[in-house]
Amino acid sequence: MQPLVTVIIPAYNEEASIGLVINDIPTLVHEVVVVSNNSTDKTEEVAKSAGATVLKEANRGYGYACLKGMEYVSKQATKPDIIVFLDGDFSDYPEQLTELIAPIVEQNIDFVIGARVKKLREDGSMTFPQRFGNWLATSLMGLFFGAKFTDLGPFRAIKHNKLLALKMEDKTYGWTVEMQLKVLKKKYTYTEIPMKYRNRIGVSKVSGTVKGAIFAGIKILSWIFKYTFKK
Repeated sequence: MQPLVTVIIPAYNEEASIGLVINDIPTLVHEVVVVSNNSTDKTEEVAKSAGATVLKEANRGYGYACLKGMEYVSKQATKPDIIVFLDGDFSDYPEQLTELIAPIVEQNIDFVIGARVKKLREDGSMTFPQRFGNWLATSLMGLFFGAKFTDLGPFRAIKHNKLLALKMEDKTYGWTVEMQLKVLKKKYTYTEIPMKYRNRIGVSKVSGTVKGAIFAGIKILSWIFKYTFKK
């Protein structure tokens, strides 16, 4: 039986890319939910025209947008089996969603990350702060928790019931690492699937600025140390 899949896309001023992202999502997906994170351009209009459900989240922050999408899903009469998180900048390849969810569907894995491996990345698609942050965070998770993660990639899939049990709370830059740490704490099964990755359309709101990179780094490290010393 085909699982019910919902895609949640946080988006802030992604009018040039959001339509491309939605159009490349496989038709097996039940619903695409775009959460406009206080966008001031035509992101919402383009997303609606492409067939997505569009929500608005006035509080700026990646986690705020993801939580808004989760809140919407929880109120639907029919709940999805799998939630996929995907960025709205067209850096990932949405058509690879079928590969991303395959371990959940075929092997009953709880959580899957689309890993942005070097050999499949377009030159310049990941900045030095991104690469260093990934290396540091995954190395620390390996050291403290024996984790096998190699990436904090935003293209990820998780069983809906398992996601709810994580009780996600981070509102900004720490969302991805919080999820991975809680997956480890709850001893969920997980794996990574190598994914292609290209230069995003537009400028990154995190890695594209010094301030964003610094705050993201602080948030990621704070989550790791919080869980390392948590009883």
